[in-house]
Amino acid sequence: MAYVTATEKDLHEKPNEETVSVLNPYLMQMKADILYHFALGTETHDFPSMFGDVKFVCVGGSPSRMKAFALYIAEELKLGDSQNDIPNICAGTDRYAMYKVGPVLSISHGMGIPSISIMLHELIKLLYHSKCSNVTVIRIGTSGGIGIEPGSVVITNQSVDASFKPQFEQIILGKTVVRSTKLNADLAKELDQCGKEINEFNTVIGNTMCTLDFYEGQARLDGAICSYTEKEKMDYLRAAYNAGIRNIEMESSVFAAMCNISGLRAKDKAFTVLEQDPMDR
Repeated sequence: MAYVTATEKDLHEKPNEETVSVLNPYLMQMKADILYHFALGTETHDFPSMFGDVKFVCVGGSPSRMKAFALYIAEELKLGDSQNDIPNICAGTDRYAMYKVGPVLSISHGMGIPSISIMLHELIKLLYHSKCSNVTVIRIGTSGGIGIEPGSVVITNQSVDASFKPQFEQIILGKTVVRSTKLNADLAKELDQCGKEINEFNTVIGNTMCTLDFYEGQARLDGAICSYTEKEKMDYLRAAYNAGIRNIEMESSVFAAMCNISGLRAKDKAFTVLEQDPMDR
């Protein structure tokens, strides 16, 4: 199989570091752009007025969790309190939920690469149409920890696939396109420092493994199908730990790849809820 690596040349030009880029010339030819899964459109909504001041976008899997996060941010920024309701901007659809608090957008993305990929396409176009600049995107969620304390927060250095390669592969027009999954190192340091200053939980910078499913892809023993032994599972997790991997989830690879291409300063943070310690066996 032929592999095509996406380079800056392939992407026509290097995205401006301050603005959000859409690398699709056909968008410019469209009379209107409809963000189907957000129930928003450029002809029906004034994007610059609604979202032009956005500087931070926080995304996570669950709609209820992202609403709770938005309410928390409202209280922290003194733009409301946790007892007041915040309208769901995407109320016209049940695919995703979106809440805005001052310069912060809080959006749900569902579970897995396909779901977050759809959301990211429409989020990037939303930020572009809104003429946003200097936007930081942070994915927050839960994950399975490898060799770290339960409850630790892992700040992703880079996302790797199930073969421990720092790349995201996608089949486009029958060809495999490979994109980088390195995340913003300066932002990782800033978030790690914040964690140390808060001093309420253990913070770790490490690689995050992104898998295609929750069960076999993450070496679990409790799925409907299991084609490996417990020893093989622990050998695999031990190899993952030795490769610098500290947690496992299902969204970070495409998140990193799409944010990189679009000129977005991005970082993945995951709270570890399940301890998988390969060093114990």
